[in-house]
Amino acid sequence: MNKLQSGLQALMDAIHKNVAKRLVGKEKALEQLLIALVASGHVLIEDVPGIGKTSLVRSLAQSLQLSFQRIQFTPDVLPSDITGFKMYNPKSREFEYVEGMLMTHLLLADEINRTSPKTQSSLLEAMQERQVSVDGMTYDLPRPFMVMATQNPIDYLGTYPLPEAQLDRFMMRISMGYPDVEEEMDILRLHGDQSLEEPLDAVVGREDILYLQTKALEIHISEPLLRYMVELSQATRQKNEFVLGVSPRATLMLQRAAQARALLKGRSFVLPDDIQELFIPCFAHRLRLSSAGSDDREIEVILQEILAVQRVPK
Repeated sequence: MNKLQSGLQALMDAIHKNVAKRLVGKEKALEQLLIALVASGHVLIEDVPGIGKTSLVRSLAQSLQLSFQRIQFTPDVLPSDITGFKMYNPKSREFEYVEGMLMTHLLLADEINRTSPKTQSSLLEAMQERQVSVDGMTYDLPRPFMVMATQNPIDYLGTYPLPEAQLDRFMMRISMGYPDVEEEMDILRLHGDQSLEEPLDAVVGREDILYLQTKALEIHISEPLLRYMVELSQATRQKNEFVLGVSPRATLMLQRAAQARALLKGRSFVLPDDIQELFIPCFAHRLRLSSAGSDDREIEVILQEILAVQRVPK
């Protein structure tokens, strides 16, 4: 094992051990969050209430030496609460920029589908270009910058479904799932006698994250694997079951995610396994079925069929 691999393993072990103090299980969801962070992507965490979506994000944020903000989205949240606004300063006799909640490294957009489309759209520029524009002036966001949004897939009362343009900005959609019997027993043992949770200590610094993001872009991906990803994307556009196939942005995000996964696995090159593992998390939330009354499980079944028939490069 070389120095990079041993260093990566130490970083990952430190994060996993730290998060395990607060959460039981959820290793796959945590891994996907870390992949998105290293790939400079954003994540939509979609699952029923009480599964631990917010706890997972908060535990990861506390494990990193990065600034963290949480926005509880409601219908009365305004775009200026997120992006910031100009306020007149009587002393300087000038309008000065007051920072919004976006001026942070990690942003938890809790229940993002409970705010209006106008407020949702205020995130678009930040998620794509890592900047915000207020009254004709542009302000760069901190580096790294990541949005982790949560939503409940079965609660439709008082919600505003995310438009396709918003969904396309998220690199992955993560579903955490219910714990098994032993995991739920461990949850009761861990949290049953704790009236107030103490914050976790940060174990990984900002410079470490920026270094990993730079190294991820250097991970080699061969021409046959690039073609493999494009063919998978093209297959979604040829399926009559889908209203539209995935965009080229989705293909690029799959590539970045595969490079980040390879890096976190200690490799300097991408394997087909990396692409196949991230194919559904990167693509499923971008697709809509033509037939009414369909759900996300049908989308995942079709994507699994595409994976099964598509030729894998050797």
